Amino acid sequence: MPTIYETDSLDEALNIVQDENKRYPFILHKFDIGSCQEKWTSDYLASKIGSKPVRIHVSQDSMMDFVRKNFTYETLPFNKLIHRCEQTINDEYFLASHERYYFRALGDNQRTDIANIEKHFPSIANDIKYPPLFSSENFFSSVFRISSANTQLWTHYDIMDNILIQVHGTKRLIMFQPSDIDYLYIDGDKSLINNIEEPDFETYPLVRQATYYTGILQPGDCLFIPALWFHNVKSLDTYAISVNVFWRHLNIDFYEPKDLYGNKDVVPFSRTIGQLAKSLNELDKQLPSVYVDFYVRRLRCYLDNYIKEYEKKN
Repeated sequence: MPTIYETDSLDEALNIVQDENKRYPFILHKFDIGSCQEKWTSDYLASKIGSKPVRIHVSQDSMMDFVRKNFTYETLPFNKLIHRCEQTINDEYFLASHERYYFRALGDNQRTDIANIEKHFPSIANDIKYPPLFSSENFFSSVFRISSANTQLWTHYDIMDNILIQVHGTKRLIMFQPSDIDYLYIDGDKSLINNIEEPDFETYPLVRQATYYTGILQPGDCLFIPALWFHNVKSLDTYAISVNVFWRHLNIDFYEPKDLYGNKDVVPFSRTIGQLAKSLNELDKQLPSVYVDFYVRRLRCYLDNYIKEYEKKN
């Protein structure tokens, strides 16, 4: 398996992000992420943020699965959450004493607010510094994240460039380039393969053809995740604290204006897929099933040929 590229140079990191012929993931070492690395203990965060209610994922399974929903959504005061996350067994719990927690910060109004650590967690915002990999006008969100030890999240892609700043704990990384979408059994923006480290090859045989890029993210490291790169992240032997910063790589008009999470597909694709769905529905209404079957397969042949020609040009 190839490893995710690593660099100590901010200049090289900027070059990779800005060069359209590169734009591959990397782990940036030795960037000063601020005082958060020393300050953000569980006691410090509990005292600074206090009993602010936060929405969390809770699961008895170490591998959270967004497609099959093997978790529940619950609410806890932040100071209780952070102390539960640092334990592997808790006296107070929702499902079981060994349950795992995953917190992905949202806005105060979950229907209208985009996550922003400066706005929603101002008492700790000045503790962290972001690598200057994007211009301020392209900034979209800054997402505060906490998870229990040995907790894996689902494989997915993001529609925006982002950088994952690791503050506390260590994470195992697995990434796939966008062209491996053919092998990852996608439902929306997420893979159906929950156990990506040891996949069920009988159910998901094509994943054998995917190229795994692996790495370890240590405290103080920053991972660049280019838009459309699939990634699977797992906290290791201690609870993990990180901040994700998302920014717009494309023209702002290409992004859905009501997207609060930065994970809705770009507008040109959404329009295209909507028109295609409408056209297929019309075929289904107007023609006998044998014709529908034939023309849907013909459409697949057209797309396969289009992909081949596109690959030749690029």
